[in-house]
Amino acid sequence: MEKTKVSLNQLAAVAVSMGPGSYTGLRIGVSTAKGLCYALDIPLIANNTLEALCSGFIAKYQDLNSKTLLLPMIDARRREVYTAVFNADGSWMKETEALIVDENTFDHYLDQGYDLILFGSGADKFIPTFENNPQIQVVPNFDSIASFQDQKSFEKFQNQQFEDVAYFEPFYLKDFVATTPKKSPLL
Repeated sequence: MEKTKVSLNQLAAVAVSMGPGSYTGLRIGVSTAKGLCYALDIPLIANNTLEALCSGFIAKYQDLNSKTLLLPMIDARRREVYTAVFNADGSWMKETEALIVDENTFDHYLDQGYDLILFGSGADKFIPTFENNPQIQVVPNFDSIASFQDQKSFEKFQNQQFEDVAYFEPFYLKDFVATTPKKSPLL
């Protein structure tokens, strides 16, 4: 806010990424957004993280073939990602899921003649997996989700598609699993 020279009393609403994503990141972002909305008595707008990423990709790469499917990916550790499948126009083809990816994961789409574009923080690790597959393109370093929420947030604001500030919860996709640290910080 300091950077944009906007004061709190100038806010008409607050938009936040609802997930999927990291448990801690979502919890902090949503809690901050809800706190601002409650304190300022303004509406809350929530955007699906993968949909925002897809919208940003389409805005940047506008000439997409209709037989191209877009798979925004968020890293979920190891070979797992949070992803969804979108058509080249940004419409949903397959809902969000946690997916363990290997070289055969997308054969169903490839067999139907689709080309796939993978992007987002979870896609980069699959460059070696798909580098020899001409139907799958991995676009590295494409993951600035916050900047892709503008248009969707504005549309939701215009249509008054607001969340209930008191009851809104992030879309975690998977349950939080607490772990113990491998090393004791006191030793």
